[in-house]
Amino acid sequence: MSRLPKSVALYLLAAFSIHAADSPLVHSPAGTARGAIESGVRAFRGLPYAAPPVGPMRWKPPAPAPVWTGVRDAAKFGAACFQPKPRAGSIYADPPAEMSEDCLFLNIWTPQGAKNVPVMVWIHGGSLTGGASSETMYDGAALAKRGIVVVSINYRLGALGYLALPALSAESPDHVSGNYGLLDQIEALRWVKRNIAAFGGDSNHVTVAGESAGGLSVLYLLASPLARGLFHRAILESSYMISTAELREKRFGEEPAESSGAQLAARLKARDLASLRAMDADAITEQAPLTGYLPFGTIDGHVLTRQLVEVFDRGEQAHVPVLVGFNSGEIRSLRFLAPPIPASEAAYTAAIRERYGPLADAWLRLYPASNLTESILAAPRDALYGWTAERVATKQTAAGQSAFLYLFDHGFPAADAAGLHAFHASELPYIFGTADRTPHAWPKMEMTPAENRFAAAIRDYWVSFVRTGAPSAQGEPPWQPFGSSRAYMNLGDVPRPRANPMPGMYELYEEVLCRRRAEGKTPWNWNIGIVSPPLPEAAGCR
Repeated sequence: MSRLPKSVALYLLAAFSIHAADSPLVHSPAGTARGAIESGVRAFRGLPYAAPPVGPMRWKPPAPAPVWTGVRDAAKFGAACFQPKPRAGSIYADPPAEMSEDCLFLNIWTPQGAKNVPVMVWIHGGSLTGGASSETMYDGAALAKRGIVVVSINYRLGALGYLALPALSAESPDHVSGNYGLLDQIEALRWVKRNIAAFGGDSNHVTVAGESAGGLSVLYLLASPLARGLFHRAILESSYMISTAELREKRFGEEPAESSGAQLAARLKARDLASLRAMDADAITEQAPLTGYLPFGTIDGHVLTRQLVEVFDRGEQAHVPVLVGFNSGEIRSLRFLAPPIPASEAAYTAAIRERYGPLADAWLRLYPASNLTESILAAPRDALYGWTAERVATKQTAAGQSAFLYLFDHGFPAADAAGLHAFHASELPYIFGTADRTPHAWPKMEMTPAENRFAAAIRDYWVSFVRTGAPSAQGEPPWQPFGSSRAYMNLGDVPRPRANPMPGMYELYEEVLCRRRAEGKTPWNWNIGIVSPPLPEAAGCR
């Protein structure tokens, strides 16, 4: 056999070396993965963290993924979890290229040469119904360049992720059902604990982070005893501490989760659990919302032991530092959460007085009739997101932990021109450095020098919190803990430290919550302002 000419052999060796340098190998307990070098960091995509939840594993807690053999190509994202078509006209619409019931994948961005560096695990939003870790806006490279490992995860969505049913509870060794998407998130954190050191991360230095439904998921993780010890800090962006259905008991006006699940099964014309498991996953996903089914966590005494507000009041949540906040324009892009604007100032005032009684004056000071449009948008913003953010900061501070509160009030020309100043999720491209990779209907972002400086400050604050538990940014003002002064960072045109956001807002909603809890018949989510039922009398709430 003739030998290759020396020049050809050297060329092939050089080509192989270049390919190897561009395709790093990692040997982890889960198996060997070949990734890619992108934007100066190593990227590994589509790694399975749990066994596929298909067939008889549908609606069961995730099982650990088997160790794969050979070298796994980690260049491409795994399939997204099944989700319905996005709402027409939504600025968030970013349909995944591929969907499957086999969707429990995660992705990792890690600095070159990283060893034992802090980790951020990102949980996407989407109302627990949509979204995916493959969305281009969640690319972790810019954050990883600042010296952290970024992990993003998929988790089961909609009815496939949160259905509770008596038959499912009966086959469970814990006699519970629902919360499968949350259990997926917990399994992903367990995978990180076992494997992240091989990718340069520190399993004892993990921050769990999420926005919107991802922020709600972080609340669930803070509350769940099953997640204890799997993370050490938490970032909650636009989270909402809503009332939650209990597994078998009707409480706070929420139907038992098993009852809601049984109603869905009947509307899907499923004779039994076997026929429900045999149904097409995409058909279940598309039809469930049409029946009125909404996916949320379930208070089952095992995964979630109490209502979120009760967990935090009792100090039973994870005692970890938090960075938590909300956006001034949350409802501008979520108008379906706001009621119609009343016909007149007088009609608005009369409706508030009828519903809020002795609290009406406090309400009208915060949301005056003189500016109906802004008041209608501000009330659900505060009742869902603002109150939650301040409550988390208050309760973590009481638990002896550092809490850093923010109000995102930053606009950019295209958003402001569309009436979307500081809209829901608008902070994300600044954090991830992905202003050029937003969904197609997102207002176009022009990254001027001022915008680039603002984005760099936001990324620095977030990364330093992941690294040290205290947000800081070079050349920007220090961010003080919430503490007794109720300090927060106003992220407007530039970061500005302030104190006591929206005076009176937190106290108002604590009073409303107290009355709703004492009565026990009405949820405290969604029942806001002119669509609220009259507040019950409740002795001892003030």
